[in-house]
Amino acid sequence: MSVQNPQHKIARWPVMGMEGMWVKMFDPPTENPDTPDNVLPTNPVPEVMAAAGLQDIPRVPHTVQRDLMHGLKLPTWDGRKEIIFFTFTDDDNPATGMGTYPGPTVRVPRGVVFHCETSGKGPPPHTIHWHGIEPTPMNDGVGHCSMEIGHYVYQWQPNFIGTYFYHCHRNTMQHFEFGLFGMVLVDPPDAYFATQVDVTIPIGSCRDGKRRTAANVADFPQFPGFNSNLLTAPDPWTGDQRLKFPQDPHAMTVVYDVEALWVVSARDSVWSDLADNARQTYPVHGTIPGVNDNFHTHAGDLVSAGDFFAFNDYNADYWYVTGIPVPAHKGGTGRIGVNAEIPPELMSGVSGTQIPINAQTGQTVLVRCLNAAYNSCEVIFPINVVVIAWDGRALGQPPYGFNHAYLVPAGTPIVMSTARRFDCLIRSATPLDDVVEVRMIDTRGQVPGESEELLLTIEIPIHIGGDPQQAPVFAVSGRVADAIGLPLQGVQVAAKPVSQGGTGQKTVATDASGNFSIDELINSSYEIVPTLAGFTFTPETVVVTVNDQNVGGQNFSASIAVGSVSLSANKLSPQPPGIPHGVTFTSTVLGGVGPFEYQFYLSNGVNTILARDFSADNRWTWDTLVAEGGTFTVFVHVRQAGAGGAQAEKIAGTGFVLSGEPPTFSPNSYSIQEALEALRMNVGLKSPSAAEMARFDVAPFIEGVVQPDGLIDLKDVLNILRMAVGLTPL
Repeated sequence: MSVQNPQHKIARWPVMGMEGMWVKMFDPPTENPDTPDNVLPTNPVPEVMAAAGLQDIPRVPHTVQRDLMHGLKLPTWDGRKEIIFFTFTDDDNPATGMGTYPGPTVRVPRGVVFHCETSGKGPPPHTIHWHGIEPTPMNDGVGHCSMEIGHYVYQWQPNFIGTYFYHCHRNTMQHFEFGLFGMVLVDPPDAYFATQVDVTIPIGSCRDGKRRTAANVADFPQFPGFNSNLLTAPDPWTGDQRLKFPQDPHAMTVVYDVEALWVVSARDSVWSDLADNARQTYPVHGTIPGVNDNFHTHAGDLVSAGDFFAFNDYNADYWYVTGIPVPAHKGGTGRIGVNAEIPPELMSGVSGTQIPINAQTGQTVLVRCLNAAYNSCEVIFPINVVVIAWDGRALGQPPYGFNHAYLVPAGTPIVMSTARRFDCLIRSATPLDDVVEVRMIDTRGQVPGESEELLLTIEIPIHIGGDPQQAPVFAVSGRVADAIGLPLQGVQVAAKPVSQGGTGQKTVATDASGNFSIDELINSSYEIVPTLAGFTFTPETVVVTVNDQNVGGQNFSASIAVGSVSLSANKLSPQPPGIPHGVTFTSTVLGGVGPFEYQFYLSNGVNTILARDFSADNRWTWDTLVAEGGTFTVFVHVRQAGAGGAQAEKIAGTGFVLSGEPPTFSPNSYSIQEALEALRMNVGLKSPSAAEMARFDVAPFIEGVVQPDGLIDLKDVLNILRMAVGLTPL
């Protein structure tokens, strides 16, 4: 059929008058609705992390923060490209920086009331869909079906221990592929609460100090610590009653010693190159909504034909495991490093979660795997594993007894499509040093019974027994100099992982030559951030990818954080010494990054004294009580609040002259002629000079102190006349 000139035209139903029904499709909103049926949150995770110094004190108690979307450009492992990633950040957690890939992991005990405060930033709209969780429709975060957000507090209660994930569900084919996703792991009900009661219990462990996950492994006795109690069994706990529950929190769970998290993902760099606009397929309203909308631009942009991108041809060319780049091109085989742990700041406080497996013989290893790629994949273990859960649900848990955990023999593929998850257990009595193969399969044109294209083979090391394997480590280095190229010492330079699989944050200080080297970084991507109170840096940050070699040449230029500084007086120079209320000098800063602090000096050309030390007040008042007049200079030093050292300061100064005799306000201190001059000023026959204003503004006179009001009025004339004839002023 002809699309451009069809033989039969079918009239489209316009949505005039019903835009509200379809508005989410046409001009996405940024509404800020209240949470329906809102109840107080009970999630202990933010407070536990804050107490451990892993995040800031939560701004909203018991509430997780997730903001979207932010953007990163990550260099590829081969240095050929920079790929755009859309990311989540956490306003309560500085470790999230500009965002991470994947997003920071949410862990939560089963049964708590979970709140997530989120704001849609960047091009709207956005949602957060809690994949596998079962919230109310408004909190499910599916575009069109719930609502798109400006600011919103998601609310749900996890009822099943297991492995889930969250992701943006608006323009999903782009936003998910570009990185707007992260893991959700539901732990047993006493996890985190146990640490609040007993700080010696590791974060994420249960009240008995052990890590547990949901499973029914009654048929697999090789896994110790299985609790076969029914989910309805009463809690047998006799310890601290703050950790006692109505039902056994460990029912149908098994103990594990080592946890590994595999998020297998892929990127099509052409999508990144050609479709970097987060609203790539959103139309602009026409004059008749639903009939003549413009699909060849983006909502909110100028209408211009030819930039429609349909996302209809997906060709992955870069792959990742929990954010670690796989060093191989299409058709090849790439092995990630032998040792990488997810920093606890990005794992809801839990330490030791691995990517490549390093375990001891006799330990139980829990592997959680998500296929976050638009490829199918086959996961092939070199050792027998027992699959205990699919898609967040433990197999064989009563009352859902229609399935069961099952053994997967070594060498047998576990086949996964996009968004599926499985959990499996490994326990070996003999040492093992091998790899798990993850075969990425092209999903385009899959036909049952026909061979499928193998795009890439990922190798994930698994090491059981003996000393843990150590990954090779490398360094990122560079130099920090000031605006004229001189070295700047003492700058704190941090390497923050922007993938969950990077080395935890490391910080070093520049030396006397301005040089820095951040060592012992495993292969991954890192945000390099310089900081020194009182300075700004260009660039503010850089993102580098470490791939089997050191990365040098990461240089920064530092500028004082204070903009242009000026200083002015509230009275004109010259003035007589000892003028009432003195002279107030005010410093003004244009530009820079505040808040600022101000320090004042006074100089007579021979000696300079500190008039007032640094404070937030940009004003200083000089009483002008000096032994004799002369020419003076007032200086102000301005720095960013909290800065130290003269190198972070900017200086301004202004001159001021004191001349003549100090004013006195006693009988016979004024003349009849001065009274007549004041009268001329009062009736407008003469304009007073600055010195005359200081001399003649002598009213009101309160409790023996002149309170000048900035006017020469009749009260001033009368006071001068009284003093001229030997009387005291009134």
